[in-house]
Amino acid sequence: MPVKIKTRSTKDRFLTVSQAAELLSVAPNTVRAWGAAGKLTEYRHPVNNYRLFKLKDVEKLCREIEKPLIATIQKSPMPRRPK
Repeated sequence: MPVKIKTRSTKDRFLTVSQAAELLSVAPNTVRAWGAAGKLTEYRHPVNNYRLFKLKDVEKLCREIEKPLIATIQKSPMPRRPK
C-alpha cells in the first residue's frame, strides 16, 4: 500500500527576503524593515536563522498595498496640460 506524504499547502510556503521583496516590488531592506516593524510577520529558519515570511502573509500585505493605491488613483482628477 503506498504511503501518502503530507505536503504543505501553497499558502503555508515560506519565502526568503528576496522572494518576498520581488513579489511586493520593493527592495529587500524594505521587507526587513517591515518585518522588524511588525507590518509583516517574520519567522526564522531554525538552522541558519535567516528571515522567512509566509506566502499568505506576503499576499495579504500586497493586497493591502494595492487598495490605497487604487483608491488614490480613482479619487485624483486627471492633471491638465498647460496651454
